[in-house]
Amino acid sequence: MELHDILLAREKRAQRQKELLQKYNTTLISFTMNIPGPTKNSPLITSGFMLGWRLLVSQFPTYLHQEVSTKDTGCQGFFLVREDPHTVKDICTRIEESAPMGRLFDFDVLTPSGEKLSRSTPRPCLLCGEDARVCRRRGTHALSDLEAEVKRLLQLGIDEDHETLIGSLALRALLWELCTTPKPGLVDLRNQGSHQDMDMFTFSASVAALAPYFTECARLGRLGREKPHRELFEKLRFAGRRAEARMLSGTCGVNTHKGAIFSLGLLCAAAGKLGKGASPEEVCAESALLCKGIVNRELSPLTKEDVQTKGQQLYCTYGITGARGQAERGFPTVLNTGLPVLRRGLWVTHSLHRAGVGALLAMLKEEPDTCLISRSSPERYAALQKELDTLLSKDPYPDIDTLESLDDVFIKENLSPGGTADLLALCYFLMEIRSRQKDLSGRIGEIPSF
Repeated sequence: MELHDILLAREKRAQRQKELLQKYNTTLISFTMNIPGPTKNSPLITSGFMLGWRLLVSQFPTYLHQEVSTKDTGCQGFFLVREDPHTVKDICTRIEESAPMGRLFDFDVLTPSGEKLSRSTPRPCLLCGEDARVCRRRGTHALSDLEAEVKRLLQLGIDEDHETLIGSLALRALLWELCTTPKPGLVDLRNQGSHQDMDMFTFSASVAALAPYFTECARLGRLGREKPHRELFEKLRFAGRRAEARMLSGTCGVNTHKGAIFSLGLLCAAAGKLGKGASPEEVCAESALLCKGIVNRELSPLTKEDVQTKGQQLYCTYGITGARGQAERGFPTVLNTGLPVLRRGLWVTHSLHRAGVGALLAMLKEEPDTCLISRSSPERYAALQKELDTLLSKDPYPDIDTLESLDDVFIKENLSPGGTADLLALCYFLMEIRSRQKDLSGRIGEIPSF
């Protein structure tokens, strides 16, 4: 980028500021990125800018006007609010000083008369922490070192934002699974299903206890990008054990989400490892790599004398691999059955309840549920498969009356497809992760540009 182009962009920015102040006569925030060197924009810089823009908008839910531009000469945006300019300056300064990449944000706050408010303290140097103006004037640091630090800060801020998003989507997936109603034999808004020791409040307490865990999994995935899959998996296992202890403490010893800690934790780690833009198929494939060989390591050596859990007993007796087998195969039941049924149900305007239960029943028909079989028998499950096949062939998304009748049958027989409920949560997570993880750079057309 030539100096002439950069100076011309500054002139145009000043002119646009003047036009907006004349039109709105209120406080104006002019946002640019503090990027040293001739390269003023790139996909990474734009992503960082849009993250800063989101942080800015979050502080001012009501505004008069906003517009952004991402050009070769740099990213810039204008935001007009009816707030005291000095208060606005304080808020912008806090964003600059608290966000991971805040040192790269440059928020100029102008009063209605066009006066630019100054910071109370000078901006620190990117590298040494001294007054940035002094280092720049003296040429203290090599441009290559400054550019490397800019790249590091941008990537760190984007990664941390992505990890937080992954964690929030995981928690939402668990809450959506809980609220999907009526789910035959499961805790939901209608009843406790076939469970006497847990209800909506128990599950809510469990979700709250697990809140930090899924973001931690995403962070472990990001930090383990260059590590062997087995090494990362063992770190996830350690984090999962701590999360399980927090869950049991929050639920007074009730196991509500042990399966989700394993399966959803894997997906969060895979999504964090792959970064933004990964598809559900890629996330599941990466999960399979993380737990490759788990069935041979943990189930194959077992004998009937060794079993400690119902899942282990089912493997030794019937060869059912359960959650481990699903994960090692890359969650095929979720990708090939649950997700398509869920998306199709929402597409034909069914509610999330009916689409979700449709996905749940479709997956239950396809994949043995260790929780349900442990409460009944493989023979009952085989019969249930035929019943579900008949039911879903008539309507893949049964109506509420039909579902409530099925729920009553499950409760009477003490059936609970808890493993399939975990798969439904995975469906919700994967459905949302790609669309929701995009920052505003993916939706820039929604904001007036100039």
